[in-house]
Amino acid sequence: MSDAAPAQPPPAGPPAGPPDRAAVVRQGLSVAVATGLYGVSFGALSVTSGLSVLQTCLLSLLLFSGGSQFALVGVLGGGGTGGAALAASSLLGVRNALYGLQLSPTMRPRGWRRVVVPQLTIDESTAVAVAQPVRALRRLGFWVTGLGVYAGWNLTTLLGALAGDALGDPQRFGLDAAAAASFAALLWPRVRGREPVAVAVVAVLLTTVLVPVVPPGLPVVAAALAGSVLAWSWRARPPGPSTPPGGDAPGRDAAGGSAA
Repeated sequence: MSDAAPAQPPPAGPPAGPPDRAAVVRQGLSVAVATGLYGVSFGALSVTSGLSVLQTCLLSLLLFSGGSQFALVGVLGGGGTGGAALAASSLLGVRNALYGLQLSPTMRPRGWRRVVVPQLTIDESTAVAVAQPVRALRRLGFWVTGLGVYAGWNLTTLLGALAGDALGDPQRFGLDAAAAASFAALLWPRVRGREPVAVAVVAVLLTTVLVPVVPPGLPVVAAALAGSVLAWSWRARPPGPSTPPGGDAPGRDAAGGSAA
């Protein structure tokens, strides 16, 4: 089989069986539930920032990007202009375009899916999709998570907006921790080996440092860029010397012990 070009879809792999599909469905629904709960916070915060219930619900229906939505209402609630709010929201939305480039070979949308797939391309659907080993499970993970989050997020946005001032400060419920915990559980099995651990540590430290001093959402973008640069530089390093014919394997001394 010839080498695949980067733009081509990933290998299909062996057929996915019912147990594999059931596991992906459970994974996608668990992420959807955890993320959907956080929509209550957005709905309440949006109304207390001055938006109406209708405006709040339209944001979730049409924009459907938690980071961008929180950035928009945060700027408006802090007295910022509409232009500043739109700029902050658009900046955070750039990452969704990058997700689309990554998922396009897997999803290959046609017809009406060319409208729906971009709308559902968010952090959660991308994370669940790329975590799967074969194309069929990636597509299943994307649809289950994307549709689940969309339904849950919009429902809880409406509930939070209707509750409004009755909820007080929505942050005190800690609903944002549920979404963070679901991502941690999803990514933890993939953090193995020196490179993934190093990328994860750098991303966590950078996010922790930036959260108190920059607008919401930007720490995640900065951490993703830093992690990408680190991973790229790691893989760009020239490979170590190959083992000469009849020689010892790299990293082993002549006696067969470790050279370290």
